[in-house]
Amino acid sequence: MQLNFKEIFTAFMVLFAVIDIVGNIPIVIDLRKKVGHIQSGKASIIAGCIMILFLFLGKSILNLIGIDVNSFAVAGAFILFFIALEMILGITLYKQEESNPMTASIFPLAFPLMAGPGSLTTLLSLRAEFRVENIIVAIVLNVIFIFIVLKTSSKIERFLGANGINIVRKVFGVILLAIAVKLFTQNIKALFI
Repeated sequence: MQLNFKEIFTAFMVLFAVIDIVGNIPIVIDLRKKVGHIQSGKASIIAGCIMILFLFLGKSILNLIGIDVNSFAVAGAFILFFIALEMILGITLYKQEESNPMTASIFPLAFPLMAGPGSLTTLLSLRAEFRVENIIVAIVLNVIFIFIVLKTSSKIERFLGANGINIVRKVFGVILLAIAVKLFTQNIKALFI
């Protein structure tokens, strides 16, 4: 097992930007108002399990349908690009469905808000570049951070305010946009070699 701090930090930041739990605090607060109590621990653990399972099974699923990791990474770069545009421009390309109070901790909180198409695509894209153990550590760190944010979302909202949350969202949007460009350029070369 080779833990590499640089890979862990990069994977953590990429997943943190894609999951965008800080930027999703308004959604979490709205969900709390609609359904009452949200099980932060349950939502975090389920999101982490989904991401780790997809990290290991995602490539097999792709092979089963005949798609290589580089092609998926290029597709993932497009998804990250559009997520970044949503964050930077404040537009909504992906519409959230109404939630059922009984399953709010799992849907839409754990999936697709935290472990959604963007983060799952990102995991396979990261796997093309980084060692699996470093990605797992990054996932676990993100799950811990998600849990903390969910538990303290109302305090964070009061502390940052609406403008602070918007600034954080836009900063991570620019970082995510740069990551999307990097993923695209690195993996598009592999497709033509």
